Amino acid sequence: MFHKVKKNKQKIVRPRPSTPKGFKDYFHLYSKKRVSLIKEICEVYELYGFENLETSAIENLDALGKYLPDIDRPNQGVFSWKDEENNWLALRYDLTAPLARVYAQHLKELPLPYRRYSWGPVWRNEKPGPGRYRQFYQCDADTVGAHSAVSDAEMCIMLSTIIEKIGIRKDRYVINLNNRKILNGILEAVGILNNNEIDKNLSDMVLRSIDKIDRLGLLGVKDLLGKGRRDDSGDFTSGANLNKVQIDHILQFINMKQDNNTKTLKNIKDLVGDSSTGNQGIKEIEQILELSEAAGVFEDRIRVSPSTVRGLGYYTGPVYEVELTEKIENEDGTVNEIGSVAGGGRYDDLIKRFTGQVIPATGFSLGVDRLLFALNQIKSKTETHEKGPIIITIMEKDKLSEYQKIVIELRRAGIKSELYQGNPKDLGRQLKYADKRGSKFAIIMGSNELNRGVVQIKDLELGSRISSQIKSHEEWKDQPAQVEILREKLIDFITNYSNNF
Repeated sequence: MFHKVKKNKQKIVRPRPSTPKGFKDYFHLYSKKRVSLIKEICEVYELYGFENLETSAIENLDALGKYLPDIDRPNQGVFSWKDEENNWLALRYDLTAPLARVYAQHLKELPLPYRRYSWGPVWRNEKPGPGRYRQFYQCDADTVGAHSAVSDAEMCIMLSTIIEKIGIRKDRYVINLNNRKILNGILEAVGILNNNEIDKNLSDMVLRSIDKIDRLGLLGVKDLLGKGRRDDSGDFTSGANLNKVQIDHILQFINMKQDNNTKTLKNIKDLVGDSSTGNQGIKEIEQILELSEAAGVFEDRIRVSPSTVRGLGYYTGPVYEVELTEKIENEDGTVNEIGSVAGGGRYDDLIKRFTGQVIPATGFSLGVDRLLFALNQIKSKTETHEKGPIIITIMEKDKLSEYQKIVIELRRAGIKSELYQGNPKDLGRQLKYADKRGSKFAIIMGSNELNRGVVQIKDLELGSRISSQIKSHEEWKDQPAQVEILREKLIDFITNYSNNF
């Protein structure tokens, strides 16, 4: 007697299809909008005489430096690993650190000043949150080798040009301007010193704390300047451990923005006192304001803002941010102002890490994804969706070569088109596909039309309400949204009929 041997079927474990935490997939329409926005921005860069530079997404870890604002994260906030030769590599966290490496590497070949723009994705190993991803696009412009505040003013002027070019009204944005030298003067005044010099580690901690004011508010910054702060998730961030007098002096400074630049600067001078560093920063701010006004960027669009510090540790002089003041609904459902979409400043010591000599530099970065999100929110009431391709339906499989000829003819005329490649079981299925693609037209042609030298053109926008009820080619012919034209007139008809297509 034989017994059947029971075979154990091993359970197949399939990977879960999900994006990693802090990352996001972007489909065609979003990607196309992003490319279009970057193109508009880069046109301004080239108008101002900047040239494109494309750097590697991967850098040697030591070339990036430890400048990220969120240094409590693993690997100093970057995604890093060792290669086969035991060298540490990392994904770039911004486009400025790679520029410093490139200039130091090619300084004998590049002009001085060197004016470059660059765009692409960057990666940060930081704690993700609503609208805060670990991969995002930046679009930068920088001038290397210019000492004067003229180059800082040009950055502010160029930012204003870009923001207005992409459709933001003059009364819906402001460029917030400050100077790290002023901040250093305040820190000197409150005694954040080490051997009569600014204590860099403590200074960086204070600046990173101030930089979070938009997200945490004044009380949150106060906690970070003191013993520390615990967030809603329970994570604790250690504070700068300043005393009450020091904290009050710093809070007084960052909360002193007045209704005009003259008043704000006067109050800053009082707090800075005799600090030569702080007063030098004030003079640079005054020069930037003067040059910006000469270029038509007045006080309504550029304001002195003591709370603007920029979290990155490599800034040494003027710093600035573009803030959009339009109120929108965020991805997490809250409603508030859009906030910062661009920022930058002067970083005279960054290239010195490689060369040993000071090579001044200034520049800014536009957060492309944040800016695109803002533009989509602002324009959502008036924006029309991009139309999909014209769909050539398949009525008879033995006529595929004729349908292919139509597709080629349309494409040669620059008209976006597609031959239906699904299962052509019925016309209704093909038209539903065209609706899902957002197509304006579908072209229908069987033996009858082929023999008479005509095609049927279905306007899907007019016919979408009845598409689910009609199955046959003959029924479609009787609909007002469908017209018959001579095959040889197809291109002329599409071009003339769809000027707005």
